[in-house]
Amino acid sequence: MFDNNTSMKGRVTVYSVPGCPHCIQAKTTLSKLGLPVCDVDLNKHKELRTRVNELTGHSTVPQIFFNNVYVGNNEDLQNLDPEHLELLVLSIREHPLPLDAPPVPEENSPDPEGELDGDRKEAGETAQSLMVRKHLNSVTGQRQCNEGCALFRLLEHVPNAALNSGETAACSPIKACDLSEALRSQILKLYSDHLSKDGKTVDYKAMSRSLYFERYCELAVKLQRVELLSLSREEKLAFFINIYNALVIHGNLHLGFPKNLWQRYRFFNYVSYLIGGEVFTLQDIENGVLRGNRKGVAQLLKPFSKNDPRLQVALPDVEPLIHFALNCGAKGCPPIKTYTPQDIDSQLCAAAEAFLENDESCMIDSGRREVKLSQIFKWYKADFGGTDEKLLDWVFDHMGASQKKRSLQALMSQGNVKVSYLPYDWSTNSTD
Repeated sequence: MFDNNTSMKGRVTVYSVPGCPHCIQAKTTLSKLGLPVCDVDLNKHKELRTRVNELTGHSTVPQIFFNNVYVGNNEDLQNLDPEHLELLVLSIREHPLPLDAPPVPEENSPDPEGELDGDRKEAGETAQSLMVRKHLNSVTGQRQCNEGCALFRLLEHVPNAALNSGETAACSPIKACDLSEALRSQILKLYSDHLSKDGKTVDYKAMSRSLYFERYCELAVKLQRVELLSLSREEKLAFFINIYNALVIHGNLHLGFPKNLWQRYRFFNYVSYLIGGEVFTLQDIENGVLRGNRKGVAQLLKPFSKNDPRLQVALPDVEPLIHFALNCGAKGCPPIKTYTPQDIDSQLCAAAEAFLENDESCMIDSGRREVKLSQIFKWYKADFGGTDEKLLDWVFDHMGASQKKRSLQALMSQGNVKVSYLPYDWSTNSTD
């Protein structure tokens, strides 16, 4: 099922004790899968027992994590559904170890008691200053540089190939709304030259040679040091929608368009920007920030754990209208536009109305008493109420005055309306 020779970016952490048969069986199974295992002996490292208990709710061994995903004990591992296991292995293969991964012993022994206390304090103050100025990040995800937070890295060393990394932004921390407007202006210039009039197709080849794209990439580096926590809801919506759509284009230019299920999984979980000192993938932006930290399609867990600093950026609730503003690079997606914080809700309602007017996204078959909708409504049905009845109510409320809306109203007034879903066009929106 798995290619054991494929290089892995993440790791499996196993908390065990010597001589435990369940631990041995679990590690044997993981070894056969060709997974990189970090075996933590809790007899030797007793200081980690309390933390492991807090993370898992169990004091028994083994306890197993795939990156930051808690799997359980040996029995849980052995009973994993094959498809679930395959996704977990894929996550280890494709995703570097996240900041909130479970703890492991430090490589170096602690200093003798009282030794280097002054140096430690000074180093902590320096690290805290660099973190505030968005030059440094905590490996453990903590926001304060206290004695329990000993590992840090420069942003350019974050283990994720963010498309705006490779150099450190030399600017001071920037307000997100200010940088957002500069980026939007540059994106508009790109779109005006390289988007079709209806916003549905992109001339990627010409865009890659554009001086405007070069300038956009220079601005994108400054996202590393942007301040996100001061954003209002409206500013956050416009900022992250615009960044998502630009990041998809940047990812397509850098990696090429994904052509199958697994390539799409990798693309949306890998293509990322460093924003405000944290890595945000396309999945993180859509499902973590804009959908209020909900599981996405084929996701096993919420994007942000309770200790993830990015959770502070997430909107408090899901925003259904974002589905008609985000463009993933496929022909089945809504048109590409840019958005402003001013009157953002009206802009999104207009995008939803235009989407529903299109017969490729919404069709009313009065004869069969059937409403055919885009697959977007199926994938994110929970965002639109979770039932066919609530979904149809939402669609009706967001339609513009038209014959289509009157036809839907007639069907709904009689009851017994069937909801089905139209095929989704995953082919690229490239003009080529």
